[in-house]
Amino acid sequence: MKTEKLEAKGAERSADRAAAAEATRRVPVRSKVREQVIRGIPVAPGIAIGPVYDTTEIPAEAPRRTVPPEQAEAEKGRLADSVALSRKQLGKLKTRLLVLPEEAQEELAPLLDAYVLMLGNSRLLRGARKRIEGELLSAETAVLDEAEAIAAAILAAKDDDKAGLYRRAQEVREIARRLTRNLTATPFRSLKGVPEGAILVAEELTPADAALLDPARIAGVATDEGGADGHTAIMLRALGIPSVLGASGLSESVARGDQAVLDGSAGTIVLRPGPAALERGREALAAFARERTKLGKLRRLPAVTTDGEPVELMANLEIPAELPLIAQAGAQGIGLLRTEFLFMNREDLPDEEAQLAAYGEVVEAMGEDPVTIRVLDWGGEKDMEAHASGIAPTHGGPNPALGLRGLRLLLKRPELLEAQFAAILRVAERGNVRILLPLVTNPSEVKQAREIYERVARRLRRRGERLPEALPDLGVMIETPGAALAADAIALEADFFAIGTNDLAMYTLAVDRAEAEVSHLYDPLHPAVLRLMQFATEAALRLRMPVSVCGEMAGNPRLVPLLLGLGIRSLSMNASAIPRVKQAVRALDIADCARFARRVMEQSDPARIHGLVMGFAEGVSERA
Repeated sequence: MKTEKLEAKGAERSADRAAAAEATRRVPVRSKVREQVIRGIPVAPGIAIGPVYDTTEIPAEAPRRTVPPEQAEAEKGRLADSVALSRKQLGKLKTRLLVLPEEAQEELAPLLDAYVLMLGNSRLLRGARKRIEGELLSAETAVLDEAEAIAAAILAAKDDDKAGLYRRAQEVREIARRLTRNLTATPFRSLKGVPEGAILVAEELTPADAALLDPARIAGVATDEGGADGHTAIMLRALGIPSVLGASGLSESVARGDQAVLDGSAGTIVLRPGPAALERGREALAAFARERTKLGKLRRLPAVTTDGEPVELMANLEIPAELPLIAQAGAQGIGLLRTEFLFMNREDLPDEEAQLAAYGEVVEAMGEDPVTIRVLDWGGEKDMEAHASGIAPTHGGPNPALGLRGLRLLLKRPELLEAQFAAILRVAERGNVRILLPLVTNPSEVKQAREIYERVARRLRRRGERLPEALPDLGVMIETPGAALAADAIALEADFFAIGTNDLAMYTLAVDRAEAEVSHLYDPLHPAVLRLMQFATEAALRLRMPVSVCGEMAGNPRLVPLLLGLGIRSLSMNASAIPRVKQAVRALDIADCARFARRVMEQSDPARIHGLVMGFAEGVSERA
């Protein structure tokens, strides 16, 4: 079957199914119209007031089935046709990006590129073809089985970055969904009929669906499924559309045309609001507009306390697509560039040139602002497709978080570290670059890394590469109790510290916050965690060495007074958190913060510490 035939058949069946779906679309009984509040996950802030436009997507009919041996080749042909059609659709979608805001383009373009790569000689398609040949599965069944196997392996990885794992799993499922819909000639969701000013309601939206939304026309978005960390959520935030996802039961409770008030900050949707709820919605809309204007003005203002102490507010960067959000937030640089994105979803390791191109894009975009690049932080609990090929080491075990990971892995495989060092050194001439070493536990590890670093620099100079006269600073992540307690010795080998509070709390309290049974024990304000942070900070300050916090604590405005009181003057966080943290900084006095921090550090009861922190934060909020 040729791709053209598949398209023609799809168009014919699309029209039939769309008509049938509209004819049988469920219309709720409305004899008792009552105000109803449904809660979900706040995803994109803002208030939307308008009529609901509900849309459903016809499910692809792909029952599990096998085929006779003589039909296997035909099934592989069907799969090839579906791949070709999917690539064509993604090409059209990329053209559609040109009419979207720049931030949305920057978010979705790399994702579409990743989709196109998965339609090449990827693990998904190789596995699907093997299943057709070996298990005599239909093309649809083979694609879905292989996609679920890959997604399950990704989600089973014991990685702190659960949101990243979820996004990667959903990328695989989304391509499988597209292939399956094309194999079964099932139409995709159409959003052309959404009226201006409407609140779009659906069971779930894919990132490709989000790309079709016009932020000038859509007032808000609400779905039954989804979460705050997926690509769809990132897209909606980039588009600036107030959104609530994961509002269970929503689509069953609305009829097209119902009035609604959506609060993307609180995560609520009020259906069929009465006069009081409508008035509250209008007041919230006006208040949000005032707050957005106020925070927008902060972008150009310095992060300086009331007594004139400057505080450096940096952004963490997961993938280059987030660069527009960093610029929009007014970050003073990148305090943590995670390089793992270069190693994901590929069968081989990125060479020096590939890394040079990626780092160059980020460094040049940031101009003179500093960029701190953390070398590969990989461990046995993290899945990387290169592991399967034997190019990268497999290093799992009964306790992977305590195994061969971070810097200890890179020292065991120095060629990985040398390639990263070389790429970073070559890009250092273009901007203000620093290098960060992950999961350090003792000074000798830093010594070994520095020896490799300087050896690579000498080799590059002999090769004729232009490098800065003074090599970029080499810093250390403080994220284990061992590193914190040995901070005074490590400080003699390092140029700066970055305290990673997420892992520091996990290792100190022996708690995986992703494990439901013990997540309540995860507490970055536990006195043991705070004392380790204090010890590491004081070790750095004694040598007048820069020290920053780059974990989630840095992005919490309520914790800023404590961090400043401990002596921290550099914070790195998600870009979206910067305006509110800056607002808190500009309302603080350093002497007050120091007195407050001393009072907190005298406590041994976590509940008492929480009470003190929240109480102080309320006072700051009133002054801000």
